[in-house]
Amino acid sequence: MNKELEHQFVTALENNQNIVHKVCSLYTNSRDAHNDLFQEITIQLWKAYPKFRGESKFSTWMYRVALNTAITLYRKSKKRVKTQDFDSVIFKIKTDEYDPTEEQQLTLMYKAVKQLGDIEKALVFLYLEDKNYSEISDTLGISEVNARVKMNRIKTKLRTILNP
Repeated sequence: MNKELEHQFVTALENNQNIVHKVCSLYTNSRDAHNDLFQEITIQLWKAYPKFRGESKFSTWMYRVALNTAITLYRKSKKRVKTQDFDSVIFKIKTDEYDPTEEQQLTLMYKAVKQLGDIEKALVFLYLEDKNYSEISDTLGISEVNARVKMNRIKTKLRTILNP
């Protein structure tokens, strides 16, 4: 890259760096992670800058690159399993006697739910996720009253399936 382009990039980045800091704050929990993400976003911005055509404001383009970079890295980090030495946590583990009853009941419940229709399954899932009827209705695109009525019918249906 020529010096002129480099100067334009550095100036634009300096003037808009708060955007990158906001994105970093949203996707990180520590100062080190924030700094690492800031560096990675800056690298991605630098690599992509020659393709920036100025069709949108620099800040808009910067948001897009920063968010895409952060989301990509966030998803990759979620795939990594964080482990800890077993010996250091064994004393923290509370052991309960294994009771197969609860597992059997859950298995029966899952079998019953699988017999429901698609919308009914979704409604049960949201209900079990402790979503209120307002959230359920928004998510499924039905009225709150309809969500309540459907849930009552589903409960009856599940009782019939589980206790024929």
